Amino acid sequence: MGKIYCIMGKSSTGKDTLFKKILGDESLALKTIVPYTTRPARAGEKNGVEYFFCDEEKVEELEREGRIIELRAYDTIHGIWKYLTVNDDQIDLEHQNYLIIGTLESYLKIRDYFGKEKVVPIYIEVEDGERLSRALNRERMQESPKYEELCRRFLADAKDFSEEKLNEAGITRRFVNQDLDETEEEIRRVILENR
Repeated sequence: MGKIYCIMGKSSTGKDTLFKKILGDESLALKTIVPYTTRPARAGEKNGVEYFFCDEEKVEELEREGRIIELRAYDTIHGIWKYLTVNDDQIDLEHQNYLIIGTLESYLKIRDYFGKEKVVPIYIEVEDGERLSRALNRERMQESPKYEELCRRFLADAKDFSEEKLNEAGITRRFVNQDLDETEEEIRRVILENR
């Protein structure tokens, strides 16, 4: 029986980097569940890799078909951006383990959908000052930096990942990402222990 390992945390905690490194470890034999989004692709993102980039019409189609496991909508300064996990032909928990990136809300919905015993939380933390510095550096590298959106995301993270919400979700283990290699190794150990 497979499991879904859900990496989550505030923006700029290194989730994407850790995700790519762990997913690339062939000895762990993990696949991913590529989420869908209506937001525009960032520089370097490829359709079907980080996300399936779709329009509102596709979201409505998936809703009609009853295939949406979880959906989050964010009212950004650029309009409403939706992020969703879809029960499509990517998922086969009878034979496969998965690694995904999500929010606390998406983790809870995926856990409720598949069952607590099949979904393992991996919560990443970084000190807020360091996190803000990382976020600014990443945004500066974009062709059209969206600083207002960065600020909105940073403030939203404080609410979305509040201690109260983490406690309610039963998130007790934290992976403090001060050293990328050490954090990666710690996450690998957890994945191997939970198989």
